[in-house]
Amino acid sequence: MNPYLLPDAYLESLLQDDAPCGDATSFALGIGDLRGEMIFRARYDMVVCGSEEAQRMGALRGLHAVAPCVASGTALAAGAEILRLEGDAAALHQVWKTAQTLMEYLSGIASSTAEILAAARRGNAAVGLVCTRKHFPGTKAAAMKAVLCAGATPHRLSLSETLLVFPEHRAFLGEESPAASIARMRQRWPERAVVVEVASAEDALRWAEAGADILQLEKLTPEALAEIRQRLPATHRARLAAAGGVNAGNAEAYARAGAEILVSSAPYFAKPRDVAVTLIPRLAS
Repeated sequence: MNPYLLPDAYLESLLQDDAPCGDATSFALGIGDLRGEMIFRARYDMVVCGSEEAQRMGALRGLHAVAPCVASGTALAAGAEILRLEGDAAALHQVWKTAQTLMEYLSGIASSTAEILAAARRGNAAVGLVCTRKHFPGTKAAAMKAVLCAGATPHRLSLSETLLVFPEHRAFLGEESPAASIARMRQRWPERAVVVEVASAEDALRWAEAGADILQLEKLTPEALAEIRQRLPATHRARLAAAGGVNAGNAEAYARAGAEILVSSAPYFAKPRDVAVTLIPRLAS
């Protein structure tokens, strides 16, 4: 499912960055006005993302999509066609690598996200996966699209959006009690959930008793998470989020242990998924 289209200004900046003065090779060879077709295919199995942006980049350079692209979020088998563009050779070459690379990186994030989510839901069909803001700076809108179209959601879109209390915040609180800190935050931001990152069972229970809505368990094992779940009083049923090193290899274990939310940065470091590109000349009849 495609959640949104990246804006033309963003796509135009990508195209301009790669060809600020056009394609020198096509110009030197004198082939720019010849007609052709460009076909994008999945080289291996993947969840595709960025296909709409690739199609739009083509349109920005006067290329025509032979058929609508395969939607972002679609699981594709190796060899499946994603998009087919036609037009002048100069425009085809200007769009080629930028569109291909964008799809490869975003499909890598989307595919990894889908793999982690599928593993987690083998442990608990109701578990949610959220992805952090540890994407490469300047790529937020693109990275979030990949996460969303794969079935996860952003953990935090920005510091301005959520109340997430780290130990680094608590270092400045002096002797203030957890309950007092939470009461103060609720007074200032009454509509926001209070999330507290903890690294031990003792911290988790203390902040749960103080009224935290979500306990973000940093680098704790599934076994430690299960113990915390067992020890939480029924009157302090804070939701448990597993964070720190969550990936496709351990997501199922965390979900089985009782995590209701998995927090992961792993998709941003996934290998890009290869997109094969073929350019075909269309000789005049």
